[in-house]
Amino acid sequence: MVAALELYFDTDATRRIRVLWEALESEGVQSMLSLLGRRHRPHVSLAVADRLDPETVAPALSGMTAAPPLRLRFDFAGQFVGRVLWLGPAPQRELLDHQARVHQRLTDAGVAVWDKYTPGAWVPHCTLSMRVPNPLMGTAIRRCLEMLPIEATVVGAAVTDHARGIAYPLPSGTSASDATPLPAPEPGSEPESEPVPGSGADSVPGSQSSPGARPRPAGIANVEGVG
Repeated sequence: MVAALELYFDTDATRRIRVLWEALESEGVQSMLSLLGRRHRPHVSLAVADRLDPETVAPALSGMTAAPPLRLRFDFAGQFVGRVLWLGPAPQRELLDHQARVHQRLTDAGVAVWDKYTPGAWVPHCTLSMRVPNPLMGTAIRRCLEMLPIEATVVGAAVTDHARGIAYPLPSGTSASDATPLPAPEPGSEPESEPVPGSGADSVPGSQSSPGARPRPAGIANVEGVG
């Protein structure tokens, strides 16, 4: 299983990315819209690991805001090996510094984050599709360029485990009224995977309490999706 610490966007940016997913679907490209019973939520992952226990991550990030109200501007489309299509935000020192602080906190807590998510190697991205057919890649990129730029404000964060249907909300610098809620999953929905930057592999964000760990803190809810 694989876990992720995800950042979520304001309602308007989330809506526009969903519209882009629909446009890709109309061209025959399976987008993230099709995953998890259409409950996938656009996001940027700050960290991905084999395991992220909320009981470890929350104390590790104590005293800091996991989701500061950063302003992002998605200006370009990118492709990882494996035909993974994504939107990339314009380079921003505040975002890189925040990710580096989160990574350091997790490292200090003994959490082993994947190498692709270490500062200097991390590529901020919002996944659109994990398997674009080669003949449709040009069409898919054109659809992205028609939608860009997309401006977004970070409004929330969570430790997620899509395989187990779990999300643990983390402190946000935005009022709750600005955040997009996490709906309950549909029974029987199949977990899907998230791309690993720079590789053809995919991952499923996941976290689970270790044997003997204290009960999971209140606030864990059903997760909406990966990306």
